[in-house]
Amino acid sequence: MKMIFAFLGLYGCWLPPVAYASTGDALRVEQTQFEVPVLTRKDNNAVLRLKVVVPAGESTVLTALTIGLAGTSNLHDVKSVDVIYTGVDSMMSTLAHVDRFGSATSPGAAVAITGRKVLPSGVHFFWVSYTLADGADLLGRISSACNQALFGTSVMVPIWDGQPISQRIGVAVRQHGQDGVHTSRIPGLATTNKGTLLAVFDARYESDRDLQGHMDIGLHRSTDGGRTWEPLQIAIDMGEWGGLPQRYNGVSDACILIDTNSDAIYIAGLWMHGVLDEAGNWVEGLGDGSEEWNHQWRDSGSQPGFGVKQTAQFLIVKSTDDGQTWGEPVNLTQGKQEAWWLWAPAPGRGITMRDGTLVFPTEGRDETGKSFSNLTYSTDGGKTWRTSNPALDGGTTECAVVELTDGAMMLNMRGERNWTNTADGNGRAVAITRDMGVTWQEHHTSFGALPEPTCMASLHVHTYEQENIPQRLLLFVNPNSKTARNRMTLKASFDDGDSWPEVNWLVLDEWDCRGYSCITSVDNDHIGILYESSQAELVFQKIPLKEIAR
Repeated sequence: MKMIFAFLGLYGCWLPPVAYASTGDALRVEQTQFEVPVLTRKDNNAVLRLKVVVPAGESTVLTALTIGLAGTSNLHDVKSVDVIYTGVDSMMSTLAHVDRFGSATSPGAAVAITGRKVLPSGVHFFWVSYTLADGADLLGRISSACNQALFGTSVMVPIWDGQPISQRIGVAVRQHGQDGVHTSRIPGLATTNKGTLLAVFDARYESDRDLQGHMDIGLHRSTDGGRTWEPLQIAIDMGEWGGLPQRYNGVSDACILIDTNSDAIYIAGLWMHGVLDEAGNWVEGLGDGSEEWNHQWRDSGSQPGFGVKQTAQFLIVKSTDDGQTWGEPVNLTQGKQEAWWLWAPAPGRGITMRDGTLVFPTEGRDETGKSFSNLTYSTDGGKTWRTSNPALDGGTTECAVVELTDGAMMLNMRGERNWTNTADGNGRAVAITRDMGVTWQEHHTSFGALPEPTCMASLHVHTYEQENIPQRLLLFVNPNSKTARNRMTLKASFDDGDSWPEVNWLVLDEWDCRGYSCITSVDNDHIGILYESSQAELVFQKIPLKEIAR
């Protein structure tokens, strides 16, 4: 009745609602929802799509919509509601050429949005968009529905295409152009011994392109479980080292590691000084106006040896004050095999083993240029570091590491053969070592259990107590597809990765995105995920354990 009275007050008369059938010769309205996060720190969160089909040879005028928020956890989490006309753009891919039909602030359980839009024959799309309050509850849900649409003197009840979805709230930690940074990519996330969340990423100032380029390792801290994030700080910046401009001193692919037995926190990153051409030759005379470009995985962009003009450099920085400040970079490149073309941190996070060993997942290119994944570790609290033999027979790159229940190390790897292998045999490469990477055994789930579109993924062991009994849960996030970076999905295994039951899958974002991610334990009962989303360049979501371990 509230919705009917809203229209009565606006137009002076009551119009009975009519639900039109989905036929080709009648005006119809369909509403659709998608599994995407609704974000704080971002305007125009698309929560509901309306498709209006006007029959051939006719036209109509949309003058009002009633939007219902029933089912939303807390109506105060919603700051405003907008309806945006996007014409033939069904996915609201750009806001540069859209019309705002109408809006309302401080909405209640239902709100009337008024406007006027002449719709000629054809298909038209509108999006209902929410702006959330800054303090919105990260564990809350957002619900929306179009209860009525008013066309002239006709009231219609839109029909559902698919099922309504209660959408999760998240935080837009990084957006395009934020802080003068063109693109923020390659997330890492960890929880310090004091409970602070540290988010690291590539701050790519000039473009979205990979190294080489002007980029630093950026960082945000959160001391309230991810609800708010402190301003940007830079953890690694090589400036104009060696007299070359910043665009030829880029640092990328951060991996963060918390020493759980001390106050030490480490961030590893890959630094490129200058450019090697396609033949592996150092390019002389580079300056601010130079356009030469290459990167460590392309052609001969990184070569055997240790020098800055030969190979990309493995850097590490350290904090002892909970990530508030960072020391000068230490160069570990001498730790690689000289014949290797590349040795680099794998982006994401490292771990502390139960015996105190610090472990980074790493990757590289062997003496023939072929890619591999391996481990880099320290048994003396970060004073010295050793790197292991490559896992499997190469052909893998970005990887994530966990310690299994029996003390073995599991390495979960991006398989480069999956670029063309999208049928049987597609999936994450998985290997086990019981001697810190001296020898490796391929796991029975390798190239099968966890499909991927050739993308970075994240792996994490969550330890918790349930009724005072210690528990372990292995968690995994990646784009759950063999062909496209979409359907970002959290999966859980209760048997150290031997199986990943579909009942424990949770879709975070179904739309296309860049697809990199990193997982951490926020506390006993919650998981935190920082990932490259369709809704912002880096999104943080906090997921209750009970939604996964069911």
